Amino acid sequence: MDLVEQTTKEETTGINITDSALAVVRKLLEEKDVPDHGLRVFVAGGGCSGLQYGMALEAEPRPYDQVIENDGVKVFIDPTSMMYLSDAVIDYEDSIMGGGFKIDNPNAVSTCGCGTSFKTEGSQGAAGGGCGSGGCG
Repeated sequence: MDLVEQTTKEETTGINITDSALAVVRKLLEEKDVPDHGLRVFVAGGGCSGLQYGMALEAEPRPYDQVIENDGVKVFIDPTSMMYLSDAVIDYEDSIMGGGFKIDNPNAVSTCGCGTSFKTEGSQGAAGGGCGSGGCG
C-alpha cells in the first residue's frame, strides 16, 4: 500500500506557489497533453553551491510524497526535498532576458548566480565548485 500525504495550499506550510507559476505549469501540462500529471519539485546534490533545484512533470506521486494541489495543478515533493524547501516560494518570472521558474528559499544561506544552486546553514559547498567553474545547472 502506497502512502501519500495529500494537502491543499491552505493546509500546508511547506511551499507556496504563485499564480504565475501555476499558470505556466497548467500551460505546460496542456501543451504536452498530460493534464493529469503533476510537477515534481526536488533538491539534489550538485551545482556550484552544493545543492540544486530540479523540476519534472510526472504522472503520479511516489510513496511518502507531499502532494500540494491548487487550482487543478498538483505539485509532488519528496520528504528529503521538503526539508530543504520548507516555506519556499515557487514563482515564474518573465523578463527581457527570458523567463523561468524562480525559487525563493528562506533556508538558503547562499546561492549561486545561476539561481539553481544553493547552500543551507549546515551543508558543505561543492568541492572545487563556484560560479563560473561549470558547476551550475
